[in-house]
Amino acid sequence: MKKIQLIGRLHEAGVVAVLRGESPEDVVRMAEKSIEGGIRAIEITMTVPYALEAITALAKKYQSGDPAAANYAIIGVGTVLDSETARAAILAGAEFVVSPSVDEATIRLCNRYRVPVMPGAVTIADITKALELGVDVVKLFPGNMFSPSIIPTLKGPLPQANIMPTGGVSLSNLGEWIKSGAFAVGIGGDLTKEAVKTGNYDLITDKARAYMDAFRKAKAE
Repeated sequence: MKKIQLIGRLHEAGVVAVLRGESPEDVVRMAEKSIEGGIRAIEITMTVPYALEAITALAKKYQSGDPAAANYAIIGVGTVLDSETARAAILAGAEFVVSPSVDEATIRLCNRYRVPVMPGAVTIADITKALELGVDVVKLFPGNMFSPSIIPTLKGPLPQANIMPTGGVSLSNLGEWIKSGAFAVGIGGDLTKEAVKTGNYDLITDKARAYMDAFRKAKAE
């Protein structure tokens, strides 16, 4: 049941903040500001030095178990290339696993521990393989290769696929992605780049609020 509940909460959250930085302290701060802005799903990528430290710190702070709590967030891990990394991240507190490609060993490990796994896929063949391995959500990556109309195109032969575009999603097109049938969207550099450039991390909170407003508006239409 926990896995099913988490997938439901990720769908309700709608926006996943994909965070990269120079240190665990850096991405923890980014995550805190994103959560202040209303984003409830955080993906810490394994490209961050000592990324597991950030995952543990955030999991301890935000995984309260009560989705209605102001301090609740779902903490996951991204850029997972193999099953060993997936297991280490799960032990560190990650509640979902995202990878850039369909790696069978990683998917099987996550299924073993009933942890949602979202592998990156581009083609019908990739998505079909992921579904055959028991994947519940497929990450369309890189999303900037496509327009939102790709989702109904993919769902033509694969209506059962839950698709989350990541890469290329912006405030200007988020609504189109959601209305096209995206399960959720992943937001990367656009959320944090101005804050990193200026050193004003409050800008992340402002941008997070704007993304969540755009998401809620699209869902209501």
